[in-house]
Amino acid sequence: MNDKKFSFDIDQEAIQALAKVLQDADLTEIEYEDQGRRLRLTRTNSAMMAPSVVSSVVSAPAQEAIAPAEASITPKQHPGALKSPMVGTLYTSPEPGAAPFTKVGNRVNQGDTVFIIEAMKVMNPIKAHTSGTVKEIYFNDASPVEYGDILLIIE
Repeated sequence: MNDKKFSFDIDQEAIQALAKVLQDADLTEIEYEDQGRRLRLTRTNSAMMAPSVVSSVVSAPAQEAIAPAEASITPKQHPGALKSPMVGTLYTSPEPGAAPFTKVGNRVNQGDTVFIIEAMKVMNPIKAHTSGTVKEIYFNDASPVEYGDILLIIE
């Protein structure tokens, strides 16, 4: 094993400038490369997730069935909301052309695989956190997802 420590000079001003761009442009990730050195900054902001969830709703007809008392509950507040545990690409079926793991209206049991998220070339099964009926699915097959995005609602 090599005991030599890995180190290189990091331009603190460049990091601060990139962080400002990240914040000002309301980005979640920025990457910069110069002379063979690569720097990637990421941030998580739960307030930023709501617009992306609303814009990628798949099962809009199910919203009409929500009772008026429940209409004020956002997907993020819903107790049956399954959140993405990682950043990656969401797949709804085990392989291209195969039937999806679940659909709106299907009954799932706690521990059932409902999606796969590919992150860094690794396929990660996403399991139901509770038993119930799938009321809404917020992402299509092969969609990019962020950490904390609401993937589906189980009631």
